[in-house]
Amino acid sequence: MNSLSIVVPVYNSEGSLPLLIERLEPALTGLERDYEIILVNDGSRDRSWEVIEALVETHPHVRGINLMRNYGQHNALLCGIRAAHHDIIITLDDDLQNPPEEIPKLLAKLDEGFDVVYGTPQKQQHGLWRDMASTITKLALQGAMGAETARKVSAFRAFRTQVREAFASYRSAFVSIDVLLTWGTTRFAAVTVQHDPRRMGVSNYTFRKLVTLALNMMTGFSTWPLQLASLIGFGFTLFGIGVLVWVLGRYLILGYSVPGFPFLASVITIFAGAQLFALGIMGEYLARMYSRTMDKPSYAIREHAHPAMAENNRP
Repeated sequence: MNSLSIVVPVYNSEGSLPLLIERLEPALTGLERDYEIILVNDGSRDRSWEVIEALVETHPHVRGINLMRNYGQHNALLCGIRAAHHDIIITLDDDLQNPPEEIPKLLAKLDEGFDVVYGTPQKQQHGLWRDMASTITKLALQGAMGAETARKVSAFRAFRTQVREAFASYRSAFVSIDVLLTWGTTRFAAVTVQHDPRRMGVSNYTFRKLVTLALNMMTGFSTWPLQLASLIGFGFTLFGIGVLVWVLGRYLILGYSVPGFPFLASVITIFAGAQLFALGIMGEYLARMYSRTMDKPSYAIREHAHPAMAENNRP
């Protein structure tokens, strides 16, 4: 049977990590497969790394990776995905909203021939603003993933490790795991899973952060904003031609043109706004190109913690 690598990005979760491992291990042991649990500390400001080191010492299947600073959830996921050793990678959050007991549902669907399976919550356990921001993010994903798949995207996902070969050389600081997965396969599926309320703490994903993520995905992994700018420019060109025809026709038929400055000023304002909009979109793409020329890494690792090290540190 296929072996499993569980990748968990960790940020300020010292309280929930022991509970997560306490539930993960029985769920994975029951599957009778080889497995590893990779906890990636994404620059936590609490004692999360100390907790991870303690878990590594007492749980032989747990490995820890400590990043140099906070890079973001998807960057931490990319680090853990590249460090995975087994046939299938499963990602889930560190807050126990993704029940480990639901992992068999993802694996069963994966066995049907799919390469990526999402665990879609039956009911989101978030507030109004977080749900709205999540919707915006999924709309941004539709261009790359297709409308049906994007609506079912979640942080609880299982995919075949070989899919990561499609983005093995990806180095940009802007990371979206869901978009990168589309580089390797089109065989996506989703199953409905339970979604529990948070046991402790609050979500680190604010409305602003999710909207920023959506904008990064639109300008970092898609060309449709440029196409939108072209369409807007083309549309306003047609509008300008129409206004010109109307003014000339009115002059030829009635003998006078439209009087007054307000009409002319409004037309100029419309065209200026369209130009600035298009320039803004092109500026976003130039900023992405500039960032990539700096070769800024997706993440940097400070240290590792794995069972062999823990064994050597024991007296």
